[in-house]
Amino acid sequence: MRLVTFNSGNGAALGAIVEDKVLDLPAAASIAGLSNFPTSMQALIEAGEQGLEAARSLVATAPAAAMVDSPRLLAPLPQPIRLRDTCLFLEHMDVSAGKIAKAQAKAAGHPEPTPKGTGGRWLHDEFYKQVIYYNADHLHIHGTDSDIHWPVQPGWADYELEWACVVGKTAINIERSVARNYIFGFTIFNDWSARDLQIPFMQANLGPAEGKDFANSIGPCIATLDEFEDPYDLWMTAKINGELWSSGSTRSMHHLFEDALVQFSRGRTLFAGEVIGSGTVLSGCGLELNKQLSHGDVVELEIEGIGVLRNRILFPNGA
Repeated sequence: MRLVTFNSGNGAALGAIVEDKVLDLPAAASIAGLSNFPTSMQALIEAGEQGLEAARSLVATAPAAAMVDSPRLLAPLPQPIRLRDTCLFLEHMDVSAGKIAKAQAKAAGHPEPTPKGTGGRWLHDEFYKQVIYYNADHLHIHGTDSDIHWPVQPGWADYELEWACVVGKTAINIERSVARNYIFGFTIFNDWSARDLQIPFMQANLGPAEGKDFANSIGPCIATLDEFEDPYDLWMTAKINGELWSSGSTRSMHHLFEDALVQFSRGRTLFAGEVIGSGTVLSGCGLELNKQLSHGDVVELEIEGIGVLRNRILFPNGA
Protein backbone atom coordinates (compact mmCIF):
# COMPACT_ATOMS: atom_id res chain seq x y z
CA MET A 1 0.00 0.00 0.00
CA ARG A 2 0.92 3.61 -0.46
CA LEU A 3 -0.36 5.35 2.64
CA VAL A 4 -0.90 9.10 2.95
CA THR A 5 -2.05 11.83 5.26
CA PHE A 6 -4.32 14.33 3.54
CA ASN A 7 -6.33 17.44 4.32
CA SER A 8 -9.92 16.32 4.69
CA GLY A 9 -11.26 19.83 5.18
CA ASN A 10 -11.63 19.06 8.86
CA GLY A 11 -7.97 18.44 9.59
CA ALA A 12 -5.48 15.70 8.79
CA ALA A 13 -6.90 12.32 7.74
CA LEU A 14 -5.38 8.91 7.04
CA GLY A 15 -5.66 7.54 3.52
CA ALA A 16 -4.33 5.15 0.91
CA ILE A 17 -3.66 5.82 -2.76
CA VAL A 18 -6.00 3.75 -4.93
CA GLU A 19 -5.27 4.30 -8.62
CA ASP A 20 -5.57 8.08 -9.11
CA LYS A 21 -7.63 8.78 -5.98
CA VAL A 22 -7.24 8.56 -2.22
CA LEU A 23 -9.29 6.25 -0.03
CA ASP A 24 -10.27 7.84 3.28
CA LEU A 25 -9.42 4.85 5.46
CA PRO A 26 -11.36 5.77 8.63
CA ALA A 27 -14.42 6.60 6.49
CA ALA A 28 -14.08 3.27 4.71
CA ALA A 29 -13.73 1.53 8.08
CA SER A 30 -16.93 3.19 9.27
CA ILE A 31 -18.78 2.01 6.15
CA ALA A 32 -17.44 -1.53 6.71
CA GLY A 33 -18.51 -1.48 10.35
CA LEU A 34 -14.96 -1.71 11.70
CA SER A 35 -14.61 -0.15 15.13
CA ASN A 36 -11.46 1.40 16.59
CA PHE A 37 -9.72 1.73 13.23
CA PRO A 38 -6.66 4.03 13.49
CA THR A 39 -7.29 7.63 12.49
CA SER A 40 -3.67 8.76 12.02
CA MET A 41 -0.53 7.38 10.44
CA GLN A 42 1.20 7.08 13.81
CA ALA A 43 -1.76 5.15 15.21
CA LEU A 44 -1.77 2.84 12.19
CA ILE A 45 1.94 2.13 12.62
CA GLU A 46 1.44 1.39 16.30
CA ALA A 47 -1.47 -0.96 15.44
CA GLY A 48 1.06 -3.32 13.87
CA GLU A 49 0.22 -6.09 11.43
CA GLN A 50 -3.40 -6.20 12.56
CA GLY A 51 -3.84 -2.56 11.54
CA LEU A 52 -2.12 -3.13 8.20
CA GLU A 53 -4.29 -6.14 7.43
CA ALA A 54 -7.41 -4.12 8.16
CA ALA A 55 -6.15 -1.33 5.89
CA ARG A 56 -5.37 -3.80 3.10
CA SER A 57 -8.90 -5.19 3.36
CA LEU A 58 -10.36 -1.69 3.05
CA VAL A 59 -8.17 -0.91 0.03
CA ALA A 60 -9.31 -4.15 -1.62
CA THR A 61 -12.98 -3.15 -1.32
CA ALA A 62 -12.45 0.64 -1.67
CA PRO A 63 -16.06 1.81 -1.19
CA ALA A 64 -16.87 4.63 -3.59
CA ALA A 65 -18.38 6.75 -0.81
CA ALA A 66 -14.97 6.89 0.90
CA MET A 67 -12.96 7.83 -2.21
CA VAL A 68 -11.58 11.38 -2.41
CA ASP A 69 -10.67 13.11 -5.68
CA SER A 70 -7.40 15.09 -5.73
CA PRO A 71 -7.02 15.85 -2.01
CA ARG A 72 -4.19 18.02 -0.77
CA LEU A 73 -1.54 15.67 0.56
CA LEU A 74 0.26 16.51 3.78
CA ALA A 75 3.47 14.98 5.08
CA PRO A 76 2.56 11.31 5.71
CA LEU A 77 3.89 11.69 9.26
CA PRO A 78 3.23 15.39 9.97
CA GLN A 79 5.39 15.37 13.11
CA PRO A 80 7.48 12.22 13.51
CA ILE A 81 8.26 11.27 17.08
CA ARG A 82 11.94 11.28 16.08
CA LEU A 83 13.91 11.96 12.90
CA ARG A 84 17.52 10.93 12.42
CA ASP A 85 19.49 11.57 9.27
CA THR A 86 22.23 9.06 8.70
CA CYS A 87 25.22 8.46 6.48
CA LEU A 88 24.25 5.31 4.60
CA PHE A 89 25.33 6.60 1.18
CA LEU A 90 29.04 7.31 1.64
CA GLU A 91 30.14 8.34 -1.86
CA HIS A 92 28.22 11.62 -1.55
CA MET A 93 29.61 12.16 1.92
CA ASP A 94 33.18 11.74 0.72
CA VAL A 95 32.77 14.24 -2.11
CA SER A 96 30.97 16.73 0.12
CA ALA A 97 33.51 16.37 2.93
CA GLY A 98 36.26 17.33 0.50
CA LYS A 99 34.35 20.35 -0.79
CA ILE A 100 33.52 21.57 2.71
CA ALA A 101 37.11 21.09 3.92
CA LYS A 102 38.42 23.12 0.98
CA ALA A 103 35.82 25.85 1.52
CA GLN A 104 36.70 26.08 5.20
CA ALA A 105 40.43 26.31 4.44
CA LYS A 106 39.88 28.98 1.80
CA ALA A 107 37.71 31.06 4.16
CA ALA A 108 40.40 30.84 6.85
CA GLY A 109 43.21 31.69 4.43
CA HIS A 110 44.84 28.29 4.88
CA PRO A 111 46.48 26.10 2.19
CA GLU A 112 44.19 23.64 0.42
CA PRO A 113 43.86 20.53 2.63
CA THR A 114 44.50 16.94 1.61
CA PRO A 115 42.40 13.84 2.39
CA LYS A 116 43.09 12.22 5.75
CA GLY A 117 41.10 8.99 5.41
CA THR A 118 42.36 5.60 4.25
CA GLY A 119 43.05 5.32 0.52
CA GLY A 120 42.81 9.04 -0.15
CA ARG A 121 39.26 9.35 1.20
CA TRP A 122 38.07 12.59 2.75
CA LEU A 123 35.78 10.78 5.17
CA HIS A 124 37.02 9.54 8.51
CA ASP A 125 37.33 5.75 8.56
CA GLU A 126 34.67 5.56 11.29
CA PHE A 127 31.97 6.33 8.69
CA TYR A 128 32.69 2.96 7.11
CA LYS A 129 32.61 1.05 10.39
CA GLN A 130 29.26 2.19 11.80
CA VAL A 131 26.21 4.30 10.98
CA ILE A 132 27.00 7.95 11.70
CA TYR A 133 23.94 10.19 12.18
CA TYR A 134 22.61 13.39 13.65
CA ASN A 135 19.23 14.22 15.17
CA ALA A 136 17.32 16.17 12.54
CA ASP A 137 14.51 18.72 12.82
CA HIS A 138 11.27 16.76 13.31
CA LEU A 139 9.14 19.84 14.02
CA HIS A 140 9.27 21.69 10.70
CA ILE A 141 8.02 18.90 8.43
CA HIS A 142 6.60 19.61 4.98
CA GLY A 143 4.70 17.40 2.57
CA THR A 144 4.57 17.39 -1.20
CA ASP A 145 3.46 20.59 -3.02
CA SER A 146 4.26 22.65 0.07
CA ASP A 147 6.26 25.88 -0.22
CA ILE A 148 9.56 25.96 1.69
CA HIS A 149 10.14 29.41 3.14
CA TRP A 150 13.88 29.88 3.56
CA PRO A 151 14.71 31.28 7.01
CA VAL A 152 17.21 33.91 5.89
CA GLN A 153 18.26 35.39 2.59
CA PRO A 154 20.55 32.59 1.42
CA GLY A 155 24.03 32.53 0.09
CA TRP A 156 23.67 28.90 -0.98
CA ALA A 157 20.32 27.11 -0.88
CA ASP A 158 20.41 23.38 -1.56
CA TYR A 159 18.33 20.21 -1.69
CA GLU A 160 19.39 16.64 -0.88
CA LEU A 161 18.03 13.58 -2.67
CA GLU A 162 17.37 11.02 0.05
CA TRP A 163 14.88 8.41 1.12
CA ALA A 164 13.88 7.23 4.57
CA CYS A 165 12.52 4.21 6.38
CA VAL A 166 9.77 4.35 8.96
CA VAL A 167 10.19 2.08 11.97
CA GLY A 168 7.24 -0.28 12.30
CA LYS A 169 7.68 -1.82 15.76
CA THR A 170 8.97 -0.69 19.13
CA ALA A 171 11.91 -2.89 20.06
CA ILE A 172 15.25 -3.17 21.79
CA ASN A 173 18.33 -5.13 20.67
CA ILE A 174 17.07 -6.02 17.19
CA GLU A 175 18.90 -8.96 15.60
CA ARG A 176 20.32 -8.34 12.13
CA SER A 177 18.70 -11.50 10.71
CA VAL A 178 15.19 -10.16 11.40
CA ALA A 179 15.81 -6.41 11.16
CA ARG A 180 13.80 -5.97 7.96
CA ASN A 181 10.68 -7.10 9.83
CA TYR A 182 10.89 -3.85 11.81
CA ILE A 183 10.53 -1.63 8.73
CA PHE A 184 6.99 -0.28 8.24
CA GLY A 185 7.74 1.31 4.88
CA PHE A 186 9.70 3.89 2.91
CA THR A 187 9.24 7.52 1.93
CA ILE A 188 11.17 10.21 0.04
CA PHE A 189 13.16 12.66 2.14
CA ASN A 190 14.49 16.11 1.17
CA ASP A 191 17.03 17.33 3.68
CA TRP A 192 16.97 21.06 2.87
CA SER A 193 20.39 22.63 3.43
CA ALA A 194 21.51 26.23 3.90
CA ARG A 195 25.14 25.70 2.96
CA ASP A 196 26.21 29.22 3.90
CA LEU A 197 25.02 28.53 7.48
CA GLN A 198 26.16 24.90 7.56
CA ILE A 199 29.83 25.30 6.65
CA PRO A 200 30.78 27.73 9.47
CA PHE A 201 29.03 25.51 12.04
CA MET A 202 30.92 22.46 10.82
CA GLN A 203 34.20 24.22 11.53
CA ALA A 204 33.39 23.49 15.17
CA ASN A 205 33.11 19.76 14.30
CA LEU A 206 29.60 19.52 15.74
CA GLY A 207 27.59 18.75 12.64
CA PRO A 208 25.44 20.83 10.27
CA ALA A 209 23.24 22.38 13.01
CA GLU A 210 21.74 25.71 11.88
CA GLY A 211 22.27 24.86 8.23
CA LYS A 212 19.62 22.12 8.48
CA ASP A 213 17.46 23.32 11.34
CA PHE A 214 14.49 24.87 9.55
CA ALA A 215 12.77 22.44 7.14
CA ASN A 216 12.56 18.81 6.09
CA SER A 217 10.21 17.36 3.49
CA ILE A 218 8.86 13.82 3.41
CA GLY A 219 6.30 12.19 1.15
CA PRO A 220 4.24 11.98 -0.91
CA CYS A 221 3.38 8.70 0.82
CA ILE A 222 4.79 5.89 2.90
CA ALA A 223 5.04 2.84 0.66
CA THR A 224 4.78 -0.26 2.81
CA LEU A 225 7.52 -2.86 2.69
CA ASP A 226 5.43 -5.33 0.68
CA GLU A 227 5.35 -2.89 -2.25
CA PHE A 228 8.97 -3.68 -3.10
CA GLU A 229 10.58 -6.78 -4.55
CA ASP A 230 13.96 -5.30 -3.67
CA PRO A 231 14.05 -1.89 -1.95
CA TYR A 232 17.78 -1.70 -2.56
CA ASP A 233 17.39 -1.45 -6.32
CA LEU A 234 15.30 1.69 -6.82
CA TRP A 235 16.05 4.54 -9.22
CA MET A 236 16.25 8.03 -7.70
CA THR A 237 16.16 11.40 -9.49
CA ALA A 238 16.03 15.10 -8.68
CA LYS A 239 14.65 17.65 -11.14
CA ILE A 240 14.82 21.40 -10.71
CA ASN A 241 12.15 23.23 -12.73
CA GLY A 242 11.82 20.08 -14.83
CA GLU A 243 15.56 19.80 -15.55
CA LEU A 244 17.32 16.64 -14.37
CA TRP A 245 20.11 17.53 -11.94
CA SER A 246 20.66 14.31 -10.00
CA SER A 247 20.17 10.59 -10.48
CA GLY A 248 21.27 7.49 -8.65
CA SER A 249 20.12 4.24 -7.11
CA THR A 250 19.43 2.86 -3.66
CA ARG A 251 21.77 -0.01 -4.55
CA SER A 252 24.78 2.29 -4.01
CA MET A 253 24.22 2.44 -0.22
CA HIS A 254 27.21 1.39 1.87
CA HIS A 255 25.14 0.67 4.98
CA LEU A 256 21.50 -0.47 4.86
CA PHE A 257 18.52 0.63 6.93
CA GLU A 258 18.65 -2.74 8.69
CA ASP A 259 22.16 -1.87 9.91
CA ALA A 260 20.81 1.36 11.38
CA LEU A 261 17.94 -0.45 13.10
CA VAL A 262 20.34 -2.86 14.77
CA GLN A 263 22.74 -0.13 15.87
CA PHE A 264 20.06 2.30 17.10
CA SER A 265 18.29 -0.39 19.15
CA ARG A 266 21.44 -1.70 20.80
CA GLY A 267 20.82 -1.40 24.52
CA ARG A 268 18.06 1.19 24.04
CA THR A 269 14.53 1.34 22.70
CA LEU A 270 13.72 2.12 19.09
CA PHE A 271 10.13 3.33 18.77
CA ALA A 272 7.46 2.63 16.19
CA GLY A 273 7.04 5.73 14.01
CA GLU A 274 10.64 6.90 14.13
CA VAL A 275 11.98 8.06 10.76
CA ILE A 276 15.53 7.28 9.64
CA GLY A 277 16.90 9.21 6.67
CA SER A 278 19.41 7.59 4.35
CA GLY A 279 21.76 10.46 3.66
CA THR A 280 22.26 11.67 0.11
CA VAL A 281 22.91 9.57 -2.97
CA LEU A 282 26.02 10.39 -5.04
CA SER A 283 25.49 13.62 -7.06
CA GLY A 284 22.25 14.13 -5.14
CA CYS A 285 22.69 17.78 -4.17
CA GLY A 286 23.82 21.11 -5.56
CA LEU A 287 26.93 21.13 -3.38
CA GLU A 288 28.38 18.26 -5.39
CA LEU A 289 27.31 19.82 -8.68
CA ASN A 290 28.44 23.39 -7.89
CA LYS A 291 24.85 24.56 -8.37
CA GLN A 292 22.58 26.64 -6.18
CA LEU A 293 18.81 26.93 -5.92
CA SER A 294 17.06 30.20 -6.71
CA HIS A 295 13.89 31.87 -5.45
CA GLY A 296 10.84 30.14 -6.90
CA ASP A 297 12.64 26.96 -7.98
CA VAL A 298 10.50 23.81 -7.95
CA VAL A 299 12.40 20.78 -6.68
CA GLU A 300 11.03 17.34 -7.55
CA LEU A 301 12.54 14.24 -5.95
CA GLU A 302 11.34 10.96 -7.40
CA ILE A 303 12.00 7.42 -6.22
CA GLU A 304 10.76 4.37 -8.05
CA GLY A 305 7.78 2.79 -6.32
CA ILE A 306 7.18 5.73 -3.97
CA GLY A 307 6.32 8.70 -6.15
CA VAL A 308 7.32 12.36 -6.47
CA LEU A 309 8.02 14.77 -3.60
CA ARG A 310 7.58 18.28 -4.98
CA ASN A 311 8.33 21.59 -3.26
CA ARG A 312 8.86 25.22 -4.26
CA ILE A 313 11.39 27.31 -2.35
CA LEU A 314 10.78 30.96 -1.53
CA PHE A 315 13.40 33.40 -0.28
CA PRO A 316 12.56 36.18 2.19
CA ASN A 317 13.28 39.02 -0.24
CA GLY A 318 11.70 37.27 -3.21
CA ALA A 319 14.93 37.07 -5.20
